[in-house]
Amino acid sequence: MTDSSRQPTGQSWNPEGYARHTNLTPDQGDEVLRLLAPKQGERILDLGCGDGQLTERIAKRGAEVLGIDTSEEMVSAAKARGLNARLIDAYQMPFDQEFDAVFSNATLHWMLDPQAVLASIKRALKPGGRFVAEFGGHGNVAAICTALIAALQFRGISARGRYPWYFPTAEHYRHLLETAGFKVNSIELIPQPTPLPNGMGGWLETFAGPFLHGLEDDLRDSVVDNTMMLLSHSLRDSQGNWTADYVRLRVRASI
Repeated sequence: MTDSSRQPTGQSWNPEGYARHTNLTPDQGDEVLRLLAPKQGERILDLGCGDGQLTERIAKRGAEVLGIDTSEEMVSAAKARGLNARLIDAYQMPFDQEFDAVFSNATLHWMLDPQAVLASIKRALKPGGRFVAEFGGHGNVAAICTALIAALQFRGISARGRYPWYFPTAEHYRHLLETAGFKVNSIELIPQPTPLPNGMGGWLETFAGPFLHGLEDDLRDSVVDNTMMLLSHSLRDSQGNWTADYVRLRVRASI
């Protein structure tokens, strides 16, 4: 999810809508969980746990897991799964050398001060601890962003201040990790085109709130319609099926 005090204006979270439009299949997340390799008895922090789908899978491996998020709705959904979940700001985590690993999936691209987040993660780790994450990297949803900005500009609306994401290159994020005192074990950008069974409209409703914030309903609908029209040439096939142009940055580091 994202940090409440620095959350992009206009973004909110609904567990049902998030689950419906993220298309998280049973095997999705397997690669990053394999990289995490949770062990029996380890203490693991899931940063940005959302509704707890992956947190639950870590716990089933025998680890003691704490999920944190800044969405009250998401924390409640994680607790409903029987998980230990708390409302905590990732920039100001109250942990000092408490965890064997910090894990994060599809979260860090919402946090626009990565240096502060990495410092907080490092403080939370025990000596020798590891940090494993996957999130949006350079080129992620590039077509979607370009279409949204073009649709706004067509209606005379500036996109300044509306872009909500941090999508780094592997080289840039490696530098940040090393500057923060991590040893980078592996880092790579992974193109990951992802089918959207509920369509592009649902994806935009769930994730593009900052681009549409403050617009009157008619204007908002027009921007969404124009965005989808522009995207239909590249992200919708002849049968009407939509795909999101995801690019993930997957990283494993240690201290």
